Amino acid sequence: MQATIEARITNPVMLAPEALKPLVAFSNVATSSGVPRQTIDLVLLRASQINGCAVCVQMHAADLRKAGETDERLFAVSAWRETPYFTGAERAALALAEAGTRLADRRDPVPDEVWDEAARFYDSKELAGLVIAIAGINAWNRLNVITRQVAGHYQG
Repeated sequence: MQATIEARITNPVMLAPEALKPLVAFSNVATSSGVPRQTIDLVLLRASQINGCAVCVQMHAADLRKAGETDERLFAVSAWRETPYFTGAERAALALAEAGTRLADRRDPVPDEVWDEAARFYDSKELAGLVIAIAGINAWNRLNVITRQVAGHYQG
């Protein structure tokens, strides 16, 4: 039996449309940073999993699948450390996404080891893109989770 879930309010960016355009523009900067789109989408999916944002988990998984991502890798994103499916660069990006999403979980939220590993694979512009992607998805996740937006409507 499926539970009935209802949003608390319409998504805040629909109620305050002046926030939508700049938030979309900010989030889209990451795609022009030189980081592969697939990696950006993996980062967005992982942060959304951590934050429990069903809307974004569904959206980014669907986008990845549409772009040709395998089910094997999609199903393993939440356990990426324990699988052989991700490249070193993807692993570094996923570790940065996790650290940048779980800021309150430790005294040094983004340890030098995490940053340095990402810097092995990405130049400054690409690192900026990853940081912007992480910050952007965390904003979207919070908008959706706080207002209890409901997954299942994304068409991709």
